[in-house]
Amino acid sequence: MTTSLRGDTPPQGTRGLFIALGILLVLLVGSAFVAWGLSRLTSLVWPTAPAWLLLVYLALVLLPAMLFVSRAFRWIVNWYYLLPAIVVLLAFTVFPIVLTVNFAFTNYSGQNSGFPDTAYKTSITLSSDRTTLTLKELPEDFATAQQLFNCEGASCARKPIALYDEAGAAPVTLSIASIEGNTIRLSEPVPATFTPVETTRVNTINYVGLRNFQDIFKRAGSELWPVFIWTVAFAFLTIIINALFGLLLGILLYNKRLKGRNFYRTLLFLPWAIPAIISIQMWRALLDQQFGIVNKGLGLLGALPVPWLTDPDWAKVSILLVNLWLGFPYMMTATISALSTIPDDLYEAAQIDGASRFQQIQNITLPLLRNSFTPILLSGFAFNFNNFGIIYLLTRGGPAQEGRTSTAQATDILLSWGFNTAFTSAGGSNFAAASAIAVIIFILTVAISLVNFRAAGVFQEARR
Repeated sequence: MTTSLRGDTPPQGTRGLFIALGILLVLLVGSAFVAWGLSRLTSLVWPTAPAWLLLVYLALVLLPAMLFVSRAFRWIVNWYYLLPAIVVLLAFTVFPIVLTVNFAFTNYSGQNSGFPDTAYKTSITLSSDRTTLTLKELPEDFATAQQLFNCEGASCARKPIALYDEAGAAPVTLSIASIEGNTIRLSEPVPATFTPVETTRVNTINYVGLRNFQDIFKRAGSELWPVFIWTVAFAFLTIIINALFGLLLGILLYNKRLKGRNFYRTLLFLPWAIPAIISIQMWRALLDQQFGIVNKGLGLLGALPVPWLTDPDWAKVSILLVNLWLGFPYMMTATISALSTIPDDLYEAAQIDGASRFQQIQNITLPLLRNSFTPILLSGFAFNFNNFGIIYLLTRGGPAQEGRTSTAQATDILLSWGFNTAFTSAGGSNFAAASAIAVIIFILTVAISLVNFRAAGVFQEARR
């Protein structure tokens, strides 16, 4: 086995694939650990070293490592073309997933961010041996140094502490050995090249177990379940309405006896050609209760203004209508493309047998379109399940609804609920709770997808 791996001929089959991928992963991960170690050593000598230096070390370590591995396994050179793809996959897919799942079990938030708390900077003096700090005075909000540094015990052992020099741009973080009064003893000396004049606490990120999930399910009646039900209803109704409307237009416009059908196709294709961000903002103005042209037109007919975007129920109707405007051209185009694959001989034979146009659609068109439309409907449902754009741009998740929280309003879907929790003032920038919501969304999406695939017979098709 060793001889074959070190030869010029690569191992074959599935085993060879896994061996090659394993070697590439070991090469990348090993180089990353060495580069990380070098960056840690550099930070001891150069505390303000830039973060991008890690990438420089990675390149300097990876290139000779690739050369060494290619000499040990000469056939691996042919697999090096996969390295960029693996790097991108790890950096932009695997790493964010691992990071999100990890944060779901922490207290990570705008306050507990792992960064120094600059609101409580305190002037200090440094001892001659560079291991002891003395606080000149405590901030007004704290009676003891232990309170300032969020100590769980009296000694504050291993608690991080941030030190600032005169410039105050890049702090140095060290560990506390003990605290007595206003005197802080460090676990290691302050670097000789750094002269601290101020200090503050570091709001650390700590693991809290399942607390984020428990908080979500405690408020499930006002957040999780209403948002989940609307998300499923929104995705399901959108794909059904768009599919029916697109199917009807596609069948009508495929009629070769229709004059000007290419003109109609082009005209109806325009909503899809215009960027959604422009279309949605246009509809937001059109549906304005006081100044929108839709209510102005209804007023000419004697109707009262409709609260399209300010009433919870009407806001949901508005979202479905605007999403129909955005989505029906795609369904129409898919229908026309699928219809072009159906042989004309079938319709001619049906016409000779005396079948009406409706019977031809019912017995020929719709059954033959099923295989083409099934993956489109499934993918469309999955897309709209996480269709954050229309919710954010049209209603911002609103309007507010009685019994609901400010992060999970009337038209919020699961994704916008997570966004509000993480990135708005209403959610308090609670990244940990948003990560827990993301994990729940992932589980629900997988479960719904499996149900859809089973109902559509995808698994049976794959076994054939």
